[in-house]
Amino acid sequence: MKKNLFILLLAFALAGCFGRAPTFYLLSAEGEAPSGGGVGIGVGPVSLAEYVDRENLVIQTGPNEIQIAESHLWAGDLDASVKRVLAVNLGRRLNTGNVQTYPWLRESELDYQVVVDIRQFVAGDDGYAFVEAAWRVYSLPGSQLVVSDTFSGKEPIAAEDYASVVAAESKLLGRLSAEIAGKIKSN
Repeated sequence: MKKNLFILLLAFALAGCFGRAPTFYLLSAEGEAPSGGGVGIGVGPVSLAEYVDRENLVIQTGPNEIQIAESHLWAGDLDASVKRVLAVNLGRRLNTGNVQTYPWLRESELDYQVVVDIRQFVAGDDGYAFVEAAWRVYSLPGSQLVVSDTFSGKEPIAAEDYASVVAAESKLLGRLSAEIAGKIKSN
C-alpha cells in the first residue's frame, strides 16, 4: 500500500502541473454542533506548523521530505477550519452549544479557553495520517492553567485518494477533541 499510495499521490501532484482544475477539501467534524447553552468553551488560538499552514494539502514522502499537492487545496483557511472542527467536536463531547472560536467578542461568556499548537498534520506515504499537537486548557476569567498535555495519533487512510487523506485527518481531530474534552470533564 505504501508504494501504491506514493505513486498515486505523485501522479496527482504531476497532474496539477499540467493545468488540472483544482479540487477543494474540507475537514469534517464528528457531527453537527449542539445548540443551546452550557459551559462556555473558547477554542483558539490554534497554531499550525509552517509547512502545513498553506492552501495545499501536504504529503510526507520521507523523514525529511514533503510533497505539496498542487491541485488539491483546502476549501478556505486551514487554521480556521481546524478551529471550527475542534469547536464543534468539543461542543458535542461536552454537551454545550456555547462554543466560540478565537477571536471571540466577549470572554465573559466563556468558562474555558482551549489553545492548540499543531506541530505535525500530514499524510504519509506509509498509508497513515499523523497529527502531533500540544494543547492547554485555561479557566476564564483570569487565564489560570487547568491542564496541559500533548497528543500524538496515527489514522489509517482508507483509500488511495486525497478525500480519504482528509477523512483520516478529520478523524484525528476527533480523537484530539475527545482527549481534551475528557480532561476538561475530569477537572
